[in-house]
Parts: sequence; structure tokens; C-alpha cells
Amino acid sequence: MEARIYKPHKSAMTSGRGNTKAWVLEFVKPSARRSTDPVMGWTSNDDTSGQVRLEFDTQEQAVEYAQREGMTFRVEEARERKRLVKTYSENFLFDRKQPWTH
Repeated sequence: MEARIYKPHKSAMTSGRGNTKAWVLEFVKPSARRSTDPVMGWTSNDDTSGQVRLEFDTQEQAVEYAQREGMTFRVEEARERKRLVKTYSENFLFDRKQPWTH
């Protein structure tokens, strides 16, 4: 079974960085066998491992778990976000890079 280990990015819908501190191990499935119930029309899956999401405090813990369980895995390195530090007063500087349009 193949796994993917990564550190999730923050949601684009929020300004906070909640749920971005833990490393996540998810199972990668190349193809899932799905079937449709003829009476209700619901879609079902015969393998529920695609719904499993394990969280670890560090990358090393996630890698050790995958090795201990005999999984093949790939690690996607975490990219640190660039922080643009600005103050409100910088909007009114005389030597702005972009001049005021009004």
C-alpha cells in the first residue's frame, strides 16, 4: 500500500493557520472499485483506506510508522510561507513603488 506524507497548507478560506502544524499520512489508491446500489442509487466503495488520515507531530514519526508497517511512501517536503512584513504607514510613503492612482 502506498502512502503520502505531507504537511497541509492553510485553507484559502481563512486567515488563520489552524490544522497546519501536524504531519499527515494518507493512503494513495490508484484505482478504487466503486459500485452503485440499484435501489437507492448510492455509490459505495469496497476499500475504505482512502478515508483514513493519520496525523503525527513530526515528519520522523510519520516515516517511522510507514516503515514499521511496511508501506511504500513518498514525503512531500513542507514549504515555509513567505511572510511580507508591512505596516499600515507604508501605504502613505512618498517613495512608494506604485504611485497612488487617485
